[in-house]
Amino acid sequence: MLSLDCKDLNPIQLQNYLQYAIAPRPICFASTIDAEGNVNLSPFSFFNLMGSNPPVCVFSPARRVRDNTTKHTLENVLAVKECVINIVNYAMVQQTSLASTEYAKGVNEFEKAGFTMLKSDLVKPPRVAEAPVQLECVINDVIALGEKNGAGNLVIAEIKRIHIKEEILDADGRIDQQKIDLVARLGGDWYCRVTAENLFKVAKPLATLGIGVDRLPHNVRNSKVLSGNDLGMLGNVEHLPTTEEIEAIRYQVNVKDILDATIGDENNRERELHELAKLFLKEGNVADALKIVLL
Repeated sequence: MLSLDCKDLNPIQLQNYLQYAIAPRPICFASTIDAEGNVNLSPFSFFNLMGSNPPVCVFSPARRVRDNTTKHTLENVLAVKECVINIVNYAMVQQTSLASTEYAKGVNEFEKAGFTMLKSDLVKPPRVAEAPVQLECVINDVIALGEKNGAGNLVIAEIKRIHIKEEILDADGRIDQQKIDLVARLGGDWYCRVTAENLFKVAKPLATLGIGVDRLPHNVRNSKVLSGNDLGMLGNVEHLPTTEEIEAIRYQVNVKDILDATIGDENNRERELHELAKLFLKEGNVADALKIVLL
């Protein structure tokens, strides 16, 4: 494993390693204004949700690595403590990238990137009409994290009003993760797209207490077939099956076929049972998968 001390890396090297490793990152497409009322629009991938009561986002217009200059967005939120955070989806990602161009102060990136300005209800900066979600925010604080090249400036933005396009909602009025078509930043020029094909769910161990991987037998924990993700699913069950439940799984056709075909061949029996359990896990049938590996 390559081990690096941050003090031995220059800012460009640090930025490269970190932006490729800490990803994907959601994109804050922030619209702001200066004291004279000039509009600025710029994307930032140092961005996330920090709480819901009060609802707070943070983003960081960092100092430029190459010359240590600050960005217009930072200057604007220090002068006028309001912004709109516009959520970026795939339909607008190329225009969003264009808006990151370092135009001169006073140039309106809405116009340069071809976006539509939409008047906000509570704050002075306009919203991006094309954005699927728009968050009107007031700036609670701006915390400088350093003064050298690449240093961040943590903007703490409290959300006051949320605007959501109805076409991304499901039947219950909640945002449908498959409809919003989000994109996120990776390292360098790389992005990723959140499509229905690459979405998956992981059951949260909140309502129940998972038994833990340590409760699984040694041969299961050290299986040559089951992955760490597979073990995590097995360890997330609330309790081990009973002896009777484990015995009953023997008579399922696919299990019985393996047991009959591997009499006297314990190594192949275990491997084939674990492969079958892996298929069950892929289908979300954790309960039967656990019974199979415990045979």
